[in-house]
Amino acid sequence: MSNLRAKEAIARAHRLFSEKPGAAKRPNTTARAVWRDGLLCEVSGPGVERATTDMPEPMGGSGNGSNPGWLLRAGMASCAATAIAMRAATLGIALSTLEVNVQSESDARGLVGIPGVTTALGNMSMSIKIGADGVDEATLRELAAWGEANSPVSCTLRDRPNVAVEVSVA
Repeated sequence: MSNLRAKEAIARAHRLFSEKPGAAKRPNTTARAVWRDGLLCEVSGPGVERATTDMPEPMGGSGNGSNPGWLLRAGMASCAATAIAMRAATLGIALSTLEVNVQSESDARGLVGIPGVTTALGNMSMSIKIGADGVDEATLRELAAWGEANSPVSCTLRDRPNVAVEVSVA
């Protein structure tokens, strides 16, 4: 399989979005989490997107799903990998290797109600392993940096947009 299969589709999208910027906008894309039992939630999106989250047993869950913090890291890693693969396709670079790892630290004290301890993930880092036959190291490094810098998930985390919260009581 090759990332170059996306080249024509990306070029078509580029032309369309340049001519009609509104076509690139996707308002109100939703992820919905529904609590089921214990700490288990079923998450769904507007299409085929599905996930199950749960906490590990030491935190009161049953361990029957991904930890939500892991999903954040997974989203960050896969979004960067996708952006890199798309950019490589646009430039006509056939990737032979692409692996993105995202690491973070957490402190569960805040999550269990101990005051003064943040629940935010910290010390986040990303490592990118990239290769393409006949492409020099500088170009591959630039490609990786571009992908991370333009990944919507990484950009969102850096920009820290305000989140409007609405609560309804059932």
